[in-house]
Amino acid sequence: MNVVIIGCGVVGAAIAYELSQVKGLKITVFEQKQPAQGSTSAALGVLMGVISHKTKGIAWRMRQSSIQRYETLIPELEGITGRKIPCNRQGIVMLLSENLERPLESGVEVLSEWEQLREIRQSQGWELQVWDQEQLQKYCPQVSHPQIIGAVYSPQDLQLNATALTLALVDAAQRNGVNFKFGVSVTGTETPPPPPPTPLHIKKGLGEARKCNFIETTEGKVTADWFIMSAGLGSTALTAQLDQMVNIRPVLGQALYLSLGRSLGNPDFQPVITGNDVHIVPMGNGDYWVGATVEFPNHENQISASQELLDIVRQQAIAFAPDLAAAKVIRTWSGLRPRPEGRPAPVIDQLPGFTNVLLATGHYRNGVLLAPATATAIREMILPQDSRA
Repeated sequence: MNVVIIGCGVVGAAIAYELSQVKGLKITVFEQKQPAQGSTSAALGVLMGVISHKTKGIAWRMRQSSIQRYETLIPELEGITGRKIPCNRQGIVMLLSENLERPLESGVEVLSEWEQLREIRQSQGWELQVWDQEQLQKYCPQVSHPQIIGAVYSPQDLQLNATALTLALVDAAQRNGVNFKFGVSVTGTETPPPPPPTPLHIKKGLGEARKCNFIETTEGKVTADWFIMSAGLGSTALTAQLDQMVNIRPVLGQALYLSLGRSLGNPDFQPVITGNDVHIVPMGNGDYWVGATVEFPNHENQISASQELLDIVRQQAIAFAPDLAAAKVIRTWSGLRPRPEGRPAPVIDQLPGFTNVLLATGHYRNGVLLAPATATAIREMILPQDSRA
């Protein structure tokens, strides 16, 4: 069976590696640039799974599945490829405040809600700790903010280098026989006329299903049994060529790389600290990523980085950890995240009207977190459960 994957960010690479472990598949990945060059390159890699508010349904199941898979996936990839995937396993500390967390609720109500989530997570086999101010000062003395009432600590969530992860996935998939075509663009697709509707389609009120037989690339025509679109922002144009446009719009994020020259707080306990949607991410040697902004496009789909919003993110981080005021800005970056318009993120589904085109795109801010679960979902769409090698 021939499978074509379009796009090689972290999601496309995860799908390629997952499918490479199945016998009898011939897998080709097309990427117009190099791997991990799009949204993946702009990801801080903070995996907020256990600490998320999701408790049931597909949103929670995918988070749980991915966090579980990462426990085995990272050592697995490092063992296969010899590559190091930088990973912070000291968890995530989410700061809580009457004003920052829920403006209309008291501190007691905020802490009570998190205690309820802690109980739910315990029943699901996960650990959360709810800290009061005294405990927060004990573990994270660098945090000093008059409105902070405590924190939630998730020791099983992690942060990793998304680019290193993607390159390791590509390397491991190549070793399993996946053919990667970098610097090759998809320029068109075949859109055959739909067949007449069958009685079953009419009965169920479904549209006419058709099959995409090939795609046109800068290296020529490519046929396949399955086409998987994991091209992020590029998915909009690809689906439009098949007359079933899935609108994925860009949301820009900016972050700063700061050097303090020493560790904040306890050098032996350096978790990710997050609050009010701002992350302080330890990078070792007294360096920290701080981000990220959330900047939406205008009606013309144009978007430009705002220095003002980046300054606000930096000032918020300093408000949480005042010692960061002395840190030097080493560099900044910005990147675009793919956000589906008018529907929840991500889009993991069959393209309407086609029997052999699958979508794995529009993960917005959770591409790294949900990549393993997305890969599993795609495998289960095209293969029986028991066909994995």
